[in-house]
Amino acid sequence: MRKPQKLNKGDKIAIVSLSSGLLGMPFCKHELDIAIKRLKDFGLKPVIMPNALKGIDFIKEHPEARASDLKQAFIDDSIKGIICAIGGDDTYRTIPYLMEDEEFKEAVRNNPKIFTGFSDTTNNHLMLNKLGLSTFYGPCVIVDLAELDNDMLPYTKEQFNKFFSNDSNYEIISSPIWYRERESFGVEEIGKPRTSCKEEHGYEVLNGAGKVTGKLYGGCIESIYDDYTGNRYGDEPQIFEKYKIFPTDKEWREKILFLETSEEKPKPEALEQMLLELKSRNILSLVKGIIVGKPQDEQYYEQYKEVYKKVFEDLNTPVLFNVNFGHSVPRCIIPYDAEATIDYDNKKIFINESIFRKDKNI
Repeated sequence: MRKPQKLNKGDKIAIVSLSSGLLGMPFCKHELDIAIKRLKDFGLKPVIMPNALKGIDFIKEHPEARASDLKQAFIDDSIKGIICAIGGDDTYRTIPYLMEDEEFKEAVRNNPKIFTGFSDTTNNHLMLNKLGLSTFYGPCVIVDLAELDNDMLPYTKEQFNKFFSNDSNYEIISSPIWYRERESFGVEEIGKPRTSCKEEHGYEVLNGAGKVTGKLYGGCIESIYDDYTGNRYGDEPQIFEKYKIFPTDKEWREKILFLETSEEKPKPEALEQMLLELKSRNILSLVKGIIVGKPQDEQYYEQYKEVYKKVFEDLNTPVLFNVNFGHSVPRCIIPYDAEATIDYDNKKIFINESIFRKDKNI
């Protein structure tokens, strides 16, 4: 697996809209301005790709334009990182344009660079993983860099700073504070803090025990479920099968699977259905362990726990619940394919290697 270089001050970072075109809407202008300023405060040079701000309708109707932006960001040697505007629901539609493009695939292999985002960006992560690039299930523009308070949320900002370091053997700790989602993201919210809550649970073990070591892989469970079943659009399974995006059974056995639920906050019975789909494909029994993201706003917190306990009651696979990634606020960075150790006895998560390649620029 190819690792990118870490970021350095002065580096260019591309902004892409690979799913929703929300960032280009006039009502998001204040969020774009805040995010651009924050990127510059980090010492980075933001590069808005040509189609990223063309709005919801254009982006929805032109997956080939979204794909073109990602391709150009990889081809441009001066760009060192790529950050997604936000998620959405049809990122998978970019995959055929990219997987049929030899120039793009060659650029990914020969010019690895940081790629970060979450939610439906899961599909792009899995595609890039198939091409051999280690990416990051982590911060995006609108909900992280454009946080409307006077600064980024401290835990998330600390995680973003990892893009500038090359720490090895570090621990992903539970945030002592979590935040409720805002009811509004309008201009009137600028400078107002989110409602914060003390973390009362920390990491919770829902199944199994002991320590496991494996390669991190996963994302938003709704996206993964749709990719297997075609539940949302119908053609996702054909695309994922054509390009062999998902791991083989042998490859699943090396994985620690991370799963989280989206801002749609699926009902517990829907979560159970999604997990049972993965179980029916033997994924939940093949992987070495599971880590589960904190539900947004702690919606269905106890009910989700019971679903996981029920689905895994006849499996030996250990499950760690309530980790700060994905749609939880704040959020950490999960590096795809990094070797991690999950200590279920002591409720700890360790990354066992450098998440960036070491070379003369480090």
